[in-house]
This record gives sequence, structure tokens and C-alpha cells, in this order.
Amino acid sequence: MMRSLLIGLAMIWLTWHAVGQTTSPQNEFRSYSAEQNKVINQLVTHKQYRQAIEHCDDWYKIYAQLNEAVKRQFAGLPADLFYGQACLYGLLKDKAGATRAFQKAVAAGYKNYRQALTDPDLAYARTDKEFVRQLALIRRRGDYRFILQQDTYHSPRSRTDRFGFTYQSADEPQLVALRHDYKLDSIAGQGSDVSKVINLMQWVHDRIPHDGNNENPVSRNAQDLLTVCQQQARGLNCRGLSTVLNEVYLAMGFRSHFVGCLPKDTSDSDSHVINSVYVPSIRKWLYMDPTQAAYLMNEAGQLLSISEVRQRLIEGRPLLLNPTANWNHKVSATKVDYLDRYMAKNLYQLERPLTSQRDLETRQEGKVLHYVRLVPLKSYNAQRATQIKRGKLVTIVTHYTSDPTVFWAVN
Repeated sequence: MMRSLLIGLAMIWLTWHAVGQTTSPQNEFRSYSAEQNKVINQLVTHKQYRQAIEHCDDWYKIYAQLNEAVKRQFAGLPADLFYGQACLYGLLKDKAGATRAFQKAVAAGYKNYRQALTDPDLAYARTDKEFVRQLALIRRRGDYRFILQQDTYHSPRSRTDRFGFTYQSADEPQLVALRHDYKLDSIAGQGSDVSKVINLMQWVHDRIPHDGNNENPVSRNAQDLLTVCQQQARGLNCRGLSTVLNEVYLAMGFRSHFVGCLPKDTSDSDSHVINSVYVPSIRKWLYMDPTQAAYLMNEAGQLLSISEVRQRLIEGRPLLLNPTANWNHKVSATKVDYLDRYMAKNLYQLERPLTSQRDLETRQEGKVLHYVRLVPLKSYNAQRATQIKRGKLVTIVTHYTSDPTVFWAVN
């Protein structure tokens, strides 16, 4: 029942430890939140649900008094608090109270459709017509598998897209140096090419912590990123980690590229970046996520591509997450949280660079970067085939396609 509150609080604590425990309105509110969360859970344990509801009210009143800049750092808290209250009212068999609180949660942006649909604390409230109506409202923004099912990819008849994807040779001097300096052959091991790509992904995950709260360094190639992280005892966001892994794969002679995974909701800035590496022995792309040390398998234990993972989510077919998947060796990844909630949201549209090479995204004056974005047919037909965004230093050219065969072409 208090799951949403605990998840929200966990994110608060992760942010706090990332920026340091200095005195500030943000950290004072985090400290207060930790105490409130503890008190509420104690009250719930003793089935003192009315008192727990009152503490949720007090918590929200303190949040409402924060200035707007601080509020933005805890933007998901109101929805979680109201949802928690709905559960508490549900435990009290107060259908009207649960529905009112759930309405507030939906208005505040709550969108975990599956949780609200199956939460046993809300079973009594789900017989209320208004509660059911609110559930329907959030399905199209929070039932991520349903969203994927509604908006499919397709090979359009009106436009024919072809892209010549390229990959930098492992003979490039800086890639040779990367392979030599970090003894990548030893890290990859003497096993199959499948085991090599897993070992290399695991090495990047172990060597560089994930830090999603700070920008990556200016120089964005594997050597410089590895050096800066070691010297400054810092981490990288998911794009930085995937940049390092991509160059590691290229240095080892694999065709590889990073993949931006984007949600349907354009106001949702929470996206992800992972890697796709082509394995010659099985002649397919494989899904590799250095942030979570994650890869996916089917029921037979065969490793899957990003495309296969997405399609299995749509069809409801089995997906197995490797048991060693984790965040910074602190939190184990689970299929429900990582795949059904997070990646299902972010596999709506996908983006890859036209050219996979060392130092690709280091900003330099006059640089032109080309990306190919795979979008559902509905979005594809509603926009131009190519969009150009000119920045102060770099021009970004995005080419759109709705054809997964074209998008996942090796060359």
C-alpha cells in the first residue's frame, strides 16, 4: 500500500546523497520526509490508518509551502502522497474518501495504472464508478504496455527510407589505445562473442557508477570519461555510460551503437540510453544496459535484441531479466520495476546515431550530428522526414522512420 511513498522517498534519498548533505531547504525537506515516512509506516503497521492520513496531510502542507524551485525537485511527491491516502481510505472501507484521494493523485500526475488496478488496498474503492473513470483516465498515460500496443511501427508505403549506418574501425589509433590501455582483451575473456559483450558491459558498469543528477563531462569519449571519473571519483548519466560501452565495443571490433529510448509523453524528461551490439555468431543485435548491468532473455535463455524485447512487451510474452542486474550495486533490478514500468515507458520511440564512432558527441563548432529515430506510424505520418536543429556549436539532423527493418539494419 505505501509502495508509492517508499519509491518516492527512495528517489529523494538518492538525490540527497548525490549532491551532499548540506543545509538547505531541499535537504531539510528530505530530512522531514524521512521522518514522516517512518512515522506513517509505524502507524500503518499498527493499523492506525486515520492518524496516517493526517500525517500525509501534514506532509503535503509542508510541501505546499516550499518555493517553486524546491518543489520541482520533489515533483512526484504529491501524486504519491495522495495515492497513499487513497490506499489508507481503502483499508478503512471508506469508498468516497479513497475515490477523492485517488482523484487528487490523478490530478497531480499519478499514472501507475497497473498498480492502481491491482493494489489490494483499493479493491473496495474499485467498485466506485468515479474511481473506475479515473482509472480509465490514467490508462493512456500510465499503462505502458497498452500504449505500445496502440501505436505500432510499420513500413510506410508513401515514403521509402534507407540509411547507410557506419561504424568506426577498431584500427582507429585512439580505439587501439583504449583497447591496449585498459586491457580489454583480458576483460572480454576467451569465451564466445556473447560472453565477451556481457563481460565488457559488466566491466563498464562496475568501473563507473551511474549518476543521473549531473551533466557528463565536456569531452565525451571513453578515454577522457574513464579518466575524469577515476580522478574525480564521479559517475556518469546513462548516456555517458553507453558512450563508454559503445567505444569499448568498437575498440574490440564489434559493430555497436547506443540507443536513446524515449517515452510517448514529450513532457516526460525521464528517458534512458542503452546499447545495441551486433554479435556475429548469432547474427543479431543484443540489448545491453550498462546502467543496470542488464540484458534480457526469452524463456529458453536466449539473449534478445531491443526490438525483440519491445515486441514481447507488446505481446505479453515471457521476458527474463538477468539476476545480476542492479543499480550501482546498491539496488537489485526487478522485472516489474525495470522492465514493465521503466523500459516499457521508454521503448515507445528509439534513436540511434547514423555514424557510430569515437568522440561522437563532444561539442565542437561546426559539427553536424545525424540521428535516425524510429517512431510509430501515427507520429511518422504527422511530421517531416527530416528535422534540423541548429545550436551554437552543433547542428543536429534527425531522420525519421517507422520501419523497424530499416532502423535495425546493420549497414
